[in-house]
Amino acid sequence: MKSLKELTRSNIIALKPYSSARDEYNGAAASVFLDANENPYNLPHNRYPDPMQRDLKAELTKIKKVSPEHIFLGNGSDEAIDLVYRAFCEPGRDNVVAIDPTYGMYQVCADVNDVEYRKVLLDDAYQFSADKLLAAADERTKLIFLCSPNNPTGNDLLRSEIEKLLNTFDGLVILDEAYNDFSEAPSFLEELDKHPNLIVFQTFSKAWGCAAIRLGMAFASAEIIAILSKIKYPYNVNQLTQEQAISMLLKYDEIERWIKTLKEERTRLMELFATLPCVQQVFRSDANFFLARVSDAGAIYNYLVAKGIIVRNRSSISLCGNCLRVTVGTREENEHLLKALQVYGK
Repeated sequence: MKSLKELTRSNIIALKPYSSARDEYNGAAASVFLDANENPYNLPHNRYPDPMQRDLKAELTKIKKVSPEHIFLGNGSDEAIDLVYRAFCEPGRDNVVAIDPTYGMYQVCADVNDVEYRKVLLDDAYQFSADKLLAAADERTKLIFLCSPNNPTGNDLLRSEIEKLLNTFDGLVILDEAYNDFSEAPSFLEELDKHPNLIVFQTFSKAWGCAAIRLGMAFASAEIIAILSKIKYPYNVNQLTQEQAISMLLKYDEIERWIKTLKEERTRLMELFATLPCVQQVFRSDANFFLARVSDAGAIYNYLVAKGIIVRNRSSISLCGNCLRVTVGTREENEHLLKALQVYGK
């Protein structure tokens, strides 16, 4: 790969980051805080949160087996997505390459940051070719985005192609593993030491059941994490989010039970979904959702909305004509959906 200095924007390299009061304080226990112009009343919410989320990272390390200097925490994964553009892509000059279809925020952040976004269509099996992504890249390509399991298609991308890309591309490969907890494929966190050009995204929003607290994770080399930490907002993860995340990490056994239940329910729901008269094809899924091609996605979506059931109509997305994306819910929620579709059109 190119050196990190070559990949990073020159103004970011020269940037002197904002130093907050709590950045400067780190050491012995203190009981009197007169450094940050805080109101002394209304404990504990009157105090700024730890800007580096030290306690949370210490607990996360136990689960993810990644040391704190390799962890970035942000306000959802969307913050990390935006930061990699701001750190590495020169507006109006650089470009990124991504699979298509995939998570829409990669392109939104490209557009916001004035970075050309080059799409490479998946094949009919919703798989990608490393060679095709590399062919779409040039000397101004800084990032390649992958999502595995992919959203909206639900399937794992081929590991051999991901590894080929990591071993060949001279920029940074962003691998979004938001749904990896539901997959049988091992996380690429195990490969961080082998690939200095790899950034892995994960989230508390899916398997951890914490979409409301808005906590995203990025894992990479200590040098890349240092750059992201340099340009983030000082207190980007609030104290309530940090506390809730720690409490979830301390009951990881329960999270594992949720994952097991959802995977079993995914199998059952997909099998029953495939028997519905209005369903033409149910695609393989390694996530907590699946994609299904139906007879008339628009009509069926509106029918379900009228019954108070919300799925996602993905018909406007590449390769997803007449497709609905269905999240796996509780057994009761899934039965409600199945019963509604069993009488659709009758």
